[in-house]
Amino acid sequence: MKKILAILLAGMMTATVFAGCGGGGSSSGSEASGSGSEQSSGSSGGAAVKDANTVDPATFGDEDNITLKVWAPDKAVALVKEQIEAFKAAYPEKTFTKIEVVAQGEGDAGTQLMNDASTAADVFSFASDQLNKLVDAKVIAPVAFVDAVSEMNAPGTVEAGTLQNTLYAYPETNDNGYYLVYDKSVVSADKAGKLEDVLAACKDAGKKFIFDCGNGFYSCTYAFTAGVKIDGLEEDGVTQKFSQYDEAEAVKTLQAFSKLMHEYKGTFTSLDVAQIASGFSTGTLGAGVDGSWNTNADKDALGDNFGAAKLPTINVDGTDKQLVSLFGYKYIGVNAASKFPASAQILAYYLAGETCQQQRAEQLGWGPSNKNVQAMDVVTKSEVQQAIKAQSENACVQVNIAPTFWDPMGNLGNKLIAEDTNPDDAEYFTKLLKDTVANVRDEG
Repeated sequence: MKKILAILLAGMMTATVFAGCGGGGSSSGSEASGSGSEQSSGSSGGAAVKDANTVDPATFGDEDNITLKVWAPDKAVALVKEQIEAFKAAYPEKTFTKIEVVAQGEGDAGTQLMNDASTAADVFSFASDQLNKLVDAKVIAPVAFVDAVSEMNAPGTVEAGTLQNTLYAYPETNDNGYYLVYDKSVVSADKAGKLEDVLAACKDAGKKFIFDCGNGFYSCTYAFTAGVKIDGLEEDGVTQKFSQYDEAEAVKTLQAFSKLMHEYKGTFTSLDVAQIASGFSTGTLGAGVDGSWNTNADKDALGDNFGAAKLPTINVDGTDKQLVSLFGYKYIGVNAASKFPASAQILAYYLAGETCQQQRAEQLGWGPSNKNVQAMDVVTKSEVQQAIKAQSENACVQVNIAPTFWDPMGNLGNKLIAEDTNPDDAEYFTKLLKDTVANVRDEG
């Protein structure tokens, strides 16, 4: 960071617009406000920001003949390559020897970076739950343009990217979650609100319903809906903390899920979400729980019959309970070991900027964190984005999650749907619940 701050300070000395010290966001919400006009912002290095996409060229300092590597998810690689060309054109005074774009899933980016930061990407996309370990490992550099980034993006995304009063990541999306996607010729809009109705409609039509029970990212929904919600980490910074919950009510909720899974055996199917679009294409699927990143594939498969809604409710002892999911954000980070630290920060700012977020919303269906783009028709008139927004109000935020969280939650889902599980056995579910919490907390 000493090197990058020196470079940014040099840029400040020759820039026409100066920046002050910045801090992270402190409130939640997504009200739209202007952010595309001339403004100044920066880190403690005082880097000058020109607009919502670019900074003053002097911010590069003495970096030239620049070589960078970028990690992007597979479905975004082609678009990111186009954005890189536009980035280079925005700085004609600089020589970019090579900017390589490599496919790398956001879910594994943090692990890959920590394996060997010296050979990893300079700029990378990652999911919000990885931030803690990246900061602890000192492999991610703090954001260099804090004020501008904080002003342009929804406060919740800035908060989740901030640790110890330092913003470490550029918000990229505000939609890292899942929702109910359905075939309108099978499930009507008024049936999409209740899980029982969705399953009945699918069964009547001879179609399947897909929910990936064995993947903790999705199956934690069962625990969260039951009231077993995460509440950050303990003081040791490692152990998962849970909020208090009613054990008897939680057990009844898990039993309700398991009962439906068994009642609709052959309809309720546990498969990877990658099977959802293909199921729609072959006409074997009526509905499923899918992520925002698969929106385009699902739309292509269903055409005019594409339907989207927040997750439905489940009836527990006569009360309809809203399904509670995991919801997070995606970020763009800068490798602390980059040989071109200023250039990497400037590129990250560009890729996380308003123009690139609008392009991803239009071409990939991604939900933006940028407040201006959130107010555009591509978002406000999107059935998917509105469904995800509604579901985000019934979700646990995907930050401060222990590595031990995922497998026990996946095991919970597998046990609920297992053929030899008896949904009426309250004692079994009580033990399953206690074991799940203990295993997440690594107390086994």
